[in-house]
Amino acid sequence: MEEWWSGNDRMPVNLFGRRRVGKSWLFRRFAHAKPAVLLVAHRLPAGSQLGKFAEQLEPLLGVRPDLPDVASLFRVLFRAGRNAKLLAVVDEFPWLLPGTASGDEEVLSTIQAVFEEERDESELKLVLCGSLVGQMEALQAERSPLHGRVRPLQLRPLPYRQATEFLAGLDPVRSFERYAIAGGMPRYLADLGGPNLEKALCSKVLDRNCALWDEGRTILEQELREPKVYFAILTQLASGDKELGEITDRARLTTSHASKYLSVLEDMRIVRRRLPVLASSEARRGQWHLEDPFFRFWFRFVFPYQEDLESGLRAEDLFDGEVTPVLNDHVAPEFESWCRSWVPSHLGERASTVGAWWGPALDALRRTEERTSEEIDIVGVGRGRVTVVGEAKWQNKPLDFAVLRDLREFKTPALRQAGFKLATGLTTVLMARSGYTEQVHKAATEDANLILVDVPAALADESTRR
Repeated sequence: MEEWWSGNDRMPVNLFGRRRVGKSWLFRRFAHAKPAVLLVAHRLPAGSQLGKFAEQLEPLLGVRPDLPDVASLFRVLFRAGRNAKLLAVVDEFPWLLPGTASGDEEVLSTIQAVFEEERDESELKLVLCGSLVGQMEALQAERSPLHGRVRPLQLRPLPYRQATEFLAGLDPVRSFERYAIAGGMPRYLADLGGPNLEKALCSKVLDRNCALWDEGRTILEQELREPKVYFAILTQLASGDKELGEITDRARLTTSHASKYLSVLEDMRIVRRRLPVLASSEARRGQWHLEDPFFRFWFRFVFPYQEDLESGLRAEDLFDGEVTPVLNDHVAPEFESWCRSWVPSHLGERASTVGAWWGPALDALRRTEERTSEEIDIVGVGRGRVTVVGEAKWQNKPLDFAVLRDLREFKTPALRQAGFKLATGLTTVLMARSGYTEQVHKAATEDANLILVDVPAALADESTRR
C-alpha cells in the first residue's frame, strides 16, 4: 500500500477481508501522518449516511458539500484531491449500496462514470474497504461496472508463523492450541492469547455478553439470505470432514441444493473441498472441510449450546464437560495441515507436492472386513512417485509403535494398491505433540529413512523464523 501511495497508479484499491481480520487497523495505520479522510458506512439509509459524510467533509473542503447520491460523494472526493495528494478510505462500502442486484448495478454504474470522468484529473488515492467478502469480490467480476477499475487487495488470516506474535509468553504447544481455536484472525488471537485457556474462552466466547458470543451468526447473517441452512451444514462440518452424501442426508437437502450452499461457503473461504493427493477435481472421494478454525469451534461448542448457556448452564461446566474431552480432536485437523506444510519446507528436494490420502484398504482385508479404508496424514510426491509418507498425532500420550506398524503394513500398501508408484528409499515422517515411545525411537535408530520430528521444537522454530 505504501508503494501504491508513493507511485503514480491512480486506480482505487479494493481492500477486503473477514470481520476481525484487521482491515480497520491496517488502513488507519496506513493513513497515519498522511492527508486523509476516513469515512465509515453503516447499515443505514443512504441519505442519512451521506448527510453524515457531508458533515465530516466540511472541515476538509471549507464548505459542506451537497451529496444527493453516492456517486456525488466520489465526485467530491476526487475533486478534493485535484491540487494535492489525498487519501480517502470508504469503509464498509457495501452498506452504501441498495442491496438488490439491479439497484447495486445502477449505483455502481454511476460510480464508474465518476471514476472515468474524474480519476485522471485528481491525485486522490481511494480505498474501498469492506467485510462482506462476497460483495467486495463481486466488484472485480466481469459483470460488475467496476470490473478492471479497482485493484483487489484481500487481507487474509495470519499463518501460524505470524500469529505467534499475538501469543507471546506461551509455550509452543499451548501457542498452537490457541491458534487452532482462533485461527489467524488478530482479534480472536488477542482475546484468546492469555495463559489460561479456560478463562479466556469462558469470558471471551462462551459468555452471552461478550463480543464473540454471536460471532458466527453475525458474519453469516450479514452476507447470506438463508442462514439456517448454512448453520445446519456448518454444524455438521464442525465435528469433522464430510462427503457430500453425508451432508445431504443429515441436512435433508437434495444434492443440487447442498452443492449450491457449499459453493457459496467456499466462495466466502469458510469451507473447501478436500481431495486425496493428486486426485482429479472430479474425484468422488472429495470431503468438505470447515476451513476456518474459529468457525469450527463456534459451530461445535457455542452455537449448539447457546440456549443452555442462556438458561443457566455455567460456561465453566460447558468447557469441562464438552470442550476439554475433545480439545485434542479439535486441534488435530489444524495440526495435520501444519505438518503437511512442514514437509516441503524441510524435505522440498524430495516432495514438491504434499497432501493427505484416503481410500480403500487392501482388498484381502476388505473381504474379511478386518479393515475397510485407510488414511495417511502426509503423502509427499516428487517426480511422479510417492517419496514421503507420514502420520501426525496431536495427543496427550507418546506415539506408539502401532501407528508406525499400521503405516508400513496396511496404509502404504493400500496406497500402492490404489495405483501410486513408491520411490525406493521411501522417507517416513512421524510428527507427534507428546513425543514417541522407546520402541519408536529404537526403530528410528535402525532405519535412516525414518524421521521423528520434535514437534515442540519445530513449532518454536516456526515462531522464531517470522
